[in-house]
Formats: sequence, structure tokens, C-alpha cells
Amino acid sequence: MFGKTENYRDIVASIAEEYESSAGHKNMLQLIHLRWLAVFGQIATIALVVGGFGIRLPVLSMAFVLAVLIAFNIASHLRWHEETKVSNRALFFALLVDVAILTAQLYLSGGTSNPFIFLYLLQVILSAVLLEVWSTWLIVAISGLCLLGLSKFSHPLLLPSDNNGGMPELYIDGMIICFLLNAGLLVFFLTRISGNLKVRDVQLADARQRSTEEEHIVKMGLLASGAAHELGTPLATMSVILGDWRRMPEFSNNPDLIEDLSEMQRQLQRCKTTLSSILLSAGEARGESSVKTTINTFLKQLVEDFRTTRPVQTFIFENQIQQDVPVVFDSALKQMICNVLDNALEASPAWLALTVSRDADVLVIVVTDTGPGFLPSILENLGQAYQSTKGRPGSGLGIYFVVNVVRKLGGSVIARNRQDGGAVVKIELPLSALML
Repeated sequence: MFGKTENYRDIVASIAEEYESSAGHKNMLQLIHLRWLAVFGQIATIALVVGGFGIRLPVLSMAFVLAVLIAFNIASHLRWHEETKVSNRALFFALLVDVAILTAQLYLSGGTSNPFIFLYLLQVILSAVLLEVWSTWLIVAISGLCLLGLSKFSHPLLLPSDNNGGMPELYIDGMIICFLLNAGLLVFFLTRISGNLKVRDVQLADARQRSTEEEHIVKMGLLASGAAHELGTPLATMSVILGDWRRMPEFSNNPDLIEDLSEMQRQLQRCKTTLSSILLSAGEARGESSVKTTINTFLKQLVEDFRTTRPVQTFIFENQIQQDVPVVFDSALKQMICNVLDNALEASPAWLALTVSRDADVLVIVVTDTGPGFLPSILENLGQAYQSTKGRPGSGLGIYFVVNVVRKLGGSVIARNRQDGGAVVKIELPLSALML
């Protein structure tokens, strides 16, 4: 219809990959923010433990590990600020670095005797949300091995023992703080990450719906092209027969019959022109069958053709475009506008209005009628196939075609009912899609 038939499944896969990458980029930024919180949290914890409780720690070694974490996070921020495509492997590597940094800090501060050992759960849960299945299980395995290693090898952490011989009070306090920290960070960040994933799922569903609709339009175009070929021969035969009838004395001597024959030939010519347009536009790329013209010239010709070929009583055309613009129009665009006008004419045979204006770089086309208006169900599902009140099999494809053509050009279609009766259909097209 606008271009050669494309593989829409490949398009959906490409769009899905793009949306997946976009969600991954947002999640990577969340990890960077979380890592900055970890940096400030480690600094505060080390200062409190050493300065407040007098517990001896290898501060220099822990500061070195902290410096590595800061350097990695700065590098991550610089890289992902410029690059927006984030793969599963990139997220896996980022979480793997976080596990390594946590393991190093725990090794220097008591290993499994450190109450903050449960921060491994934070890494595991984040990986379950952000990564693919194989990556998540790999993070689980690596975290388990690190935990096993810390149970065997670590720098001793000497805590003051409880007078009753039980678990040190500081260890219990540390466990409580670790639990609250894990819970708070998980709720805060998983809520935001879940929002990113929901947005991605909505975008993917919308992309699949659009792909299905565009594939349906391609099939309709192929069927229309086949029908145009099949109808060409009988229409040519009818044209020859009507020409012969005009020369027969029974018809040539009767003015009423001659007038009827002339009307039949005009309608037949209209059918042949429509079929030629279908054959011209079906399967061709936009630009191969396009016509270079201007907006005002195109609109003037469209309105003249509509008035001469449709039984409209009152048709008001208002062109508010003062500065004409060179554009490219093809038969599909003309047919799209005529579809809206035909629907309005069928609902309101006595009165019809077409208003065209320009809003900055947007072409605005408004079709108004005085008919019964749209049903609420049609307005809610505008653009879906077979939404019609005509009750005929196959009806409801006109507005479906219009919405998809406009959307493919980057525009929008808005329909509403008028308070004093009738309906309004507003089409907005970016001029950049039409200009030379």
C-alpha cells in the first residue's frame, strides 16, 4: 500500500528488541543509583563501626575496595549516559561486579560472622527481576560459592561478647539493620523496576497490535489488487456495450435514454479510474506512484472530483491554508481522505463540510457532518476493523484503513460527536511526511 510487502514478524522482533533494550537501560540507571547508595552506606557503616563502636577493621583495604566501586560506577554512568541499548549480558556483568565488591568487603570484615552477609539476597532478588533465567541461576551459583568461601576464609571480626554468653548484641543490631536495609531497598527499587517492565510490556503489546493491523492491511491490498485485475475485463466489456447502444437508433433517438447511458458511462469510468488507482498503488513504494503538487492544488482537485462523482447536496469546503506548500500525494492518501468524506456523506447526505488548515508543521483536516454521530463503542475502539453500525458483512474497514494510513505517516485521527448533532473527524498529518 505504501511500500513493498515487508516481513512484519521481523519488524515486531526488532521493535521488541528495542523496547527490551529501553527497559534494560532504565534498569541499568536504577542499578547505578542503587550503587551510589551502597557507596554512602558503606562509608557511613565503616565510620560508625570504627569510630562509634571501636571495632578494628582494615580501613585502608576496605577504602581501596570502595574506591574500585566508585570508579566502576562513574564509568558505568558515563557509558550508559551515552549508550541506550543495554543487553542482558551488560546487566549480568553489573550485578556480578556488585557481588564481587560485596564479597571483598565481607571478606575484610568477618565473612559469615558479619550480619550484613544477608545483602547477598538483595543481589539474587535483583537478578531474578532483571536478568534472563540462565543469568539469574548463574548469579545464585556465584553468590553461593562466595558465601561458602567466606565461611572458610575471611579477616576475623572481633565483636564484644554478651555478658550472658549469648549472641553479641551488636550482631543482633546489625541483623536488624540489614533486614530493614534489604526490605527498604527492595521495595523502593523493585517498584520502580516493575514500572519500567510494565511500560515495556504495554509498548510490546501495542507494537504487536499495530503489526497485526498492518499485516491485515497488506492482505487487503493484495485482495483489492486481485479484484481490480478480475474486474477489468467485465468493465471493458460493459464500456463497449454502452458505446454500441449509443449508436443504436432505439437509443440515439430517445433523449432520456441517452442521458441515462451517459450517466452509466460516467459511473463506469469512475469505477475504471478507481481500479486503476488500486493497481497503481498496490505493492509500490511511496514515491514510485506519487504526484508532485501543492497542498492547495491537491485539495482543489480532490473537492472537484468529490462533488462531480457523489450525490452531495451541500458540500462546504474551507481552505484556511494561506501559504501553499509543495508536497507529494499518492492515490492512497487521496483515497484515505475520500473514505472519511464518503462515511460522512452516507451518514449526512444533506450537509457535509471539509476544513483544512495548518498548525505549525502539521496539516489539519477536519470533516464535519450532521448525521447521527458515532456510537460510544466505536469511539472507544476507533481504528479497529469491522467497527460499524451499517450491519453489512465486511463494513467498518473504511475508518480502519484511514487510521492505519495516518498512523503510518506519523499522524493521528480523532473522532468525536457534536453537541448539536453530527460527528467530527479530525486528521493531523506532519508536513514532513508529505513535503518534497
